[in-house]
Amino acid sequence: METKEETGKMIRPASQAGRFYDRVPEHLKTVVDQMLNAHSGVQTYDNVAALIVPHAGYYYSGHVAAKAYMTLNPQRAYKRIFLLGPSHQTWLDGASADSEYDYYATPLGLVPVDKETASQLNSQGRPFRYKEKAHKTEHCLEVQLPLLQRRLTDVPPIVPVIISTDDFDQLKQIADTLRPYFNEENLFIISSDFSHYPAYEDAREVDGRTGRAIESGDVWELIRTVEQNARSNIANLSTSACGIFPIIVLMLLMNNRYEAKHLLYQNSGDIDPAGRDQVVGYHAFAFLRKDGEAEAGFSLTAEEKRKLKEIAYGSIQSAFEKKDFDAGDLAPYPALNERCGAFVSLHQDGRLRGCIGHFGEDTRLAAIVAEMARAAAFEDPRFPRLRSEELAYTDIEISVLTPMRRIHSIDEFQLHRHGIYIRKGRRAGTFLPQVADEVDWTKEEFLGHCSRDKAGLGWDGWRDAELYVYEAIVF
Repeated sequence: METKEETGKMIRPASQAGRFYDRVPEHLKTVVDQMLNAHSGVQTYDNVAALIVPHAGYYYSGHVAAKAYMTLNPQRAYKRIFLLGPSHQTWLDGASADSEYDYYATPLGLVPVDKETASQLNSQGRPFRYKEKAHKTEHCLEVQLPLLQRRLTDVPPIVPVIISTDDFDQLKQIADTLRPYFNEENLFIISSDFSHYPAYEDAREVDGRTGRAIESGDVWELIRTVEQNARSNIANLSTSACGIFPIIVLMLLMNNRYEAKHLLYQNSGDIDPAGRDQVVGYHAFAFLRKDGEAEAGFSLTAEEKRKLKEIAYGSIQSAFEKKDFDAGDLAPYPALNERCGAFVSLHQDGRLRGCIGHFGEDTRLAAIVAEMARAAAFEDPRFPRLRSEELAYTDIEISVLTPMRRIHSIDEFQLHRHGIYIRKGRRAGTFLPQVADEVDWTKEEFLGHCSRDKAGLGWDGWRDAELYVYEAIVF
């Protein structure tokens, strides 16, 4: 039952205390500390971006989860922790951020909720939509809290997010919505158990394949592996990972730019050998930001740039010819298989003729450039569709984008080097870095024009909005 303090704050009760973990505070402290201390030799990191941890009862999976939590520096001050997990209560066909409660309770005390951020996520509309049933008695996020309370000196506000959709386009939209928060300020924790109910050795085989796919960093490799597991006719295998949807979202966010560390694997048969005929698997992973990854971790060779220009022109030409476009052999151009955001701009005699881009890092660079080239030619509402005879005298400019980084002061924004992305509620807008080369604006004017002309927030709307910077490789 929901409860209130004298202050009127809404508190979500510890619905799983006494079921998945001990309800007596001193007993719970002892159990959690024992699990954590069992991994006291684990290396800690300041650059942990995300963890994947199990969510079964502590008796079965607590040991595996504890090893992941021990990679966290207990003194590290995160602004917030995003908890992403699957729904065991209801089908959402989307995602729900818990914007109702001010605190989550455990026997060890209260954990604050960042209701403002949760509300902002839900305000984006589909696929986010708050649904009370998804959170009220869901265990997959709640069981992480005592581990955080005993590992971190101070637990920052949490953003509980339940994800329940098998629509890949919706998962991409969820990742796009979360991407501005996937930065060095915040920690993401993904809650998932792995294989459900195969025999012990079958579980080790299935979970090994799934684990290696996650380590690869390639979301499509993971999807193919999960589909392969489902077709393998392994007895009693009901799923490769109950949290597969939030794991896919995480992999879309990471885009193979993070170092994956597989920490531990066990299944319930290791804890209870008598039950090895049907087991559940548990993995622990930590994902580390690479040094300089925020802005300087990606480059293109001259040949790769030439190939991208060729792809952009070829994509438009094939549209005129009503043919499917084939980029050809990309093996000599490895960067073109990276997943990046990109803009394609068309110019004629120095004047803009079309510009369309995509921020998401969910599509390989070669494919996104081909798609954005066609969109710039035929779908920019500011211009008529490009005619076939115009292509010969149309110049194509490509801007490949680095990952966005949240800033808190315009002192961090460098005119001519950074693009700006401004977001407040459902409104957002961006200027590419090269816009500064075309105008004679100060930083404040650059932000003011973007806020007013692109985001629709008014001239000074950027001052209380979220600001993000990124760089562009322009050619």
